[in-house]
Amino acid sequence: MMERAWPKVRLADCVDLQAGFAFKSQYFSDDPSDVPLVKGENVSQGRVLWDISKRWAASEWDQLEKFHLVPGDVVVAMDRPWVPAGLKWSFIRNDDPKSLLVQRCARLRSNTDALDQNFLRFVIGGSGFENYVKPITTGVNVPHISGQQILDYEFDLPPLPIQIRIAGILSAYDELIENNQRRIKVLEEMARSLYREWFVHFRYPGHEAVPLVDSPLGPTPQGWKVQPLTECVEIKPRVTIPREGEKPFVPMGCLSNDSMLISNIGSRAGNSGSKFQNGDTLFARITPCLENGKTGYVQFLPGNEDVAFGSTEFIVLRSRTMTPEYVYCLARSDEFRDLAIKSMTGASGRQRVQESCFGQMSLAQPPQYLLDKFSTIAKSNFLSVYKLHIQNQNLRRTRDLLLPKLLSGQISLDTV
Repeated sequence: MMERAWPKVRLADCVDLQAGFAFKSQYFSDDPSDVPLVKGENVSQGRVLWDISKRWAASEWDQLEKFHLVPGDVVVAMDRPWVPAGLKWSFIRNDDPKSLLVQRCARLRSNTDALDQNFLRFVIGGSGFENYVKPITTGVNVPHISGQQILDYEFDLPPLPIQIRIAGILSAYDELIENNQRRIKVLEEMARSLYREWFVHFRYPGHEAVPLVDSPLGPTPQGWKVQPLTECVEIKPRVTIPREGEKPFVPMGCLSNDSMLISNIGSRAGNSGSKFQNGDTLFARITPCLENGKTGYVQFLPGNEDVAFGSTEFIVLRSRTMTPEYVYCLARSDEFRDLAIKSMTGASGRQRVQESCFGQMSLAQPPQYLLDKFSTIAKSNFLSVYKLHIQNQNLRRTRDLLLPKLLSGQISLDTV
């Protein structure tokens, strides 16, 4: 099939770009009723991470109309615009909260009837724009792009009815991805809630028949021995990995802020960095990655004897007397994270967790039957999360391959 010859246009020809406002961090709000801010740190690959949004006083909403975000708006991070997981961009969905745009992020809106706003998000979210951004990103300490560079991007612009058809086809893939992401969130929260119920609140099956007794941790179930965390969890286990040959490599950017998922795993030679195997938990030790919640669960290796390596800023956690699933949920707990954050030392912006802090924490060792029961349930959830993640990767890959082929006419709209 012959390729279509749609006209090439620049974003500057059909898009208004608005940079965000310089909100001062000292005035950020913790009140959940205030307005969430969209800034570089919570712009991810096609979605906004609302859970880690800073907030601004709702009383100032009307004064900041220029920086309002509305459904359909496309947002691109201009500082650190891409990470190993991909381009930092998103669009505002119909059910997203009202929000404000922060400086060093760009908001894109179509300013002509010739460009459909839904189609614009696939232009920005496609591989063409990402491949354009990567080589023009400059800066050592803070890699960045400018608003003018974004506006200079050229793309094929089909007639409006074709844009709408293409956006509809690709949106179907996005809906499947969104459904899977919702299921991932539910499955992980179920496991973490079970952990809290059984091992924090001690409301496990049969707890009514087991009295609570005094311990260094306060009231704990009778027969549960209180032990130092380091007796239950191995910190930075010794793992050997050869220098020769390519091995899976996980940079910090591959970890999620709010789930166990480890995405866009690369490979490289050498063996410098943290080493880990299936069942290990990767815990970010450096600011702001720790505060943002970067924690991953390793289950992507082919076999349990296989080894991968990654960032030197990971603390690898491995079960000694608990289970791998217990250790991951522990690492996500507020008590564990608060202990790590309070131990951080170093220059501003480069503070790191002191591993000695983990010796200050104790755990109540549950009976083996209860650990096994928990692990059976949680392991099933963890595996389902991983399978849904793989499905989403395949869906994204298919969607991203379709876009240029639909634009060029290599694939007819009637056959999709």
